[in-house]
Amino acid sequence: MATVGIRDVRKRFGNFEVLHGVSVDIADGDFVVLVGPSGCGKSTLLRMLAGLENISAGEISIGGRVVNTVPPKDRDIAMVFQNYALYPHMTVFDNMAFSMKLAGAPRNVMEQEVGRAAKILGLETLLERFPRQLSGGQRQRVAMGRAIVRNPQVFLFDEPLSNLDAKLRVQMRSEIKELHQRLKVTTVYVTHDQIEAMTMADQIVVMNHGIIEQAGPPLALYDKPANIFVAGFIGSPAMNLVDGVVKGGVFRTPDGTPWPLPPGTNAAPGPVTYGIRPEHLRLDPEGMPALVQLVEPTGSETQVLFRLGETQFSGAFRERVTARPGDMLRVGPDPALVHLFDKATGQRI
Repeated sequence: MATVGIRDVRKRFGNFEVLHGVSVDIADGDFVVLVGPSGCGKSTLLRMLAGLENISAGEISIGGRVVNTVPPKDRDIAMVFQNYALYPHMTVFDNMAFSMKLAGAPRNVMEQEVGRAAKILGLETLLERFPRQLSGGQRQRVAMGRAIVRNPQVFLFDEPLSNLDAKLRVQMRSEIKELHQRLKVTTVYVTHDQIEAMTMADQIVVMNHGIIEQAGPPLALYDKPANIFVAGFIGSPAMNLVDGVVKGGVFRTPDGTPWPLPPGTNAAPGPVTYGIRPEHLRLDPEGMPALVQLVEPTGSETQVLFRLGETQFSGAFRERVTARPGDMLRVGPDPALVHLFDKATGQRI
């Protein structure tokens, strides 16, 4: 296990800069998720950490040792890829033991380490099978087992669940989190799926256009997003965001619809962006009239798309909503859960 330090790291491809001075401190044993939209630089940063991409500027350290010029094989890391990268002509045992075989490990040591990893991952009965005889989830576990037998200081995961179906993704993210809790190895995990980030991470690093928008514990990012980008990215369904003005102690949309401000707000009169999560809207007989446009029951909740004046909002309600498109509902936000952002800078007020 080891700490990971990323200091003012930049990456250029020719004249195009992909990463703009990224700095992250990862504590020993932490599970850190790099999350963001496609093209934000998260996979490039992971590959630089692995030594698969050169660093244009800055410094990366693992366990206190600067590794900018250290070859990947000497960084004491193990990487799990999206496409599993298993050798099709080798058995599960041989795939998992391959790095140890290259290092000249004795057969009894390979059997011991592979057996330990196979027991952790539930692969004991599959060691003589070939990859073509395995399901997608089993192949991913083999790829993880190959990483475990190396006893690395740091695990690196590059979107490992993207090729799996929805049910298997849920199962595998639980298994990866449980594996981390058991091994306590520092882990850096890249994904574009914010649900994966929220459910798995000790710390989330939200990236956008090669910079870090916000870093912190999952619920801290959910409860207090630093800016409009994080507010719209973290949370599913996404936060409702609407531009308007603070006037007379309330927020008003462009059509004049009034919305309550959070208690003790220090927002000065003027233009702001108002944010409220769909799950923080309430069905309220005294609330504002909303025209229902779409109803999507999911079982545990009902998601409703509606219009308040000229503004479109979405709500997520635990109650059974029987309304149909064209009906009117009365809704209102919980003022204590409202977010305000500076319209010019996008930063939280």
